[in-house]
Amino acid sequence: MSEEKTLQTVMVIGAHPDDPEFGCAATIAKWAAQGRQIDYVLLTSGDKGSHDPTQRPGEVAALREVEQRAAAEALGVRSVKFLHYPDGTLENTLDLRRHLCGLIRRRKPNIVVTIDPWRRYQLHPDHRAAGMAALDAIYAAREWYIFPEQLINDEPWRVSEIYLFWTDQPDYWEDVTESIDLRIRALLHHDSQVNGRTETLGQRIREGAQKTGEAHGYAYAEAFKLIKL
Repeated sequence: MSEEKTLQTVMVIGAHPDDPEFGCAATIAKWAAQGRQIDYVLLTSGDKGSHDPTQRPGEVAALREVEQRAAAEALGVRSVKFLHYPDGTLENTLDLRRHLCGLIRRRKPNIVVTIDPWRRYQLHPDHRAAGMAALDAIYAAREWYIFPEQLINDEPWRVSEIYLFWTDQPDYWEDVTESIDLRIRALLHHDSQVNGRTETLGQRIREGAQKTGEAHGYAYAEAFKLIKL
């Protein structure tokens, strides 16, 4: 069996709605078009993602979940799951690691895409926590004696590849020339976060992807740290 055929299921783990679209959505769109089955796992619902004092956190969370589902559908993502941990104070707790480990064992992704927690000067604590929790859960998922209560009906699962986005140590570049426009269209579904910056946002995304790709012979690219297990 070819490597391409064995890497058909993908789990994307982010801290907030819009993390995948701001981080790696052109790659996700390309992989979905190739027939890969892609599932999103968002650890929070982004309830702190508003500066409007008249909006309650629950209202913000509900709106952002709707926006994320619409963006994911535009990209061809199979499913979106929200874990409802607190936005802004996310921590890499044992409970979160156990939760993610169980999801990985049940969904059995060949590939996990998540945030690089080691990015230098990564100021957002949720991003650091989400990336580290995902990596810790990937390790736990393959072990028989870590969270063994999950293994009554499931078995350990070994992820084959990890792609870390928002990294300052990239060693893999995905050609997204054909899907960069879809990434931008998906981002526009996050209207509460884009705040009318449609034209400038699209320009910024294209310029960043062009700069990422030019040294590697691509019109547009997204960069990752690739870990093969």
